[in-house]
Amino acid sequence: MAGEKLLAQNKKARHEYFIEDSYEAGIELVGTEVKSCRMAKVNLRDSYVQIRNAEAFVNNMHISPYEKGNIFNRDPLRVRKLLLHKKEITKLLGLTAQKGYTLIPLRMYLKHGKVKLEVGVCRGKHLYDKRQDLKEKAIKRDMERRI
Repeated sequence: MAGEKLLAQNKKARHEYFIEDSYEAGIELVGTEVKSCRMAKVNLRDSYVQIRNAEAFVNNMHISPYEKGNIFNRDPLRVRKLLLHKKEITKLLGLTAQKGYTLIPLRMYLKHGKVKLEVGVCRGKHLYDKRQDLKEKAIKRDMERRI
């Protein structure tokens, strides 16, 4: 996308889940965390989004401490608040109330100087679904090699 710089991507989520829908959310960060994000020192691998008290929070997202931050650094795994509209939060709450759906951060990026997080409404894949995806990728790769 134009004007966006990718900071981190959750490749495991695309392998483990069917992504039904995605939303763009702002994220509440402190100064040293923003500097670490700009240096792409973010890991989204085991992170997930939880909705509590009509607010969305991202858990287990690791932002490495800024090297020059000394006493201003925060806990790398702290719970961070997501900035979404109230209508979006209620819609996400309704979707996750259905069996099998969860909210997973898909990627973090800079958009016009602001750190944004793409949150996906995901449904877990079974083992046979993963095998089918791998089989389709292999067939596509073979077709491209033959051309």
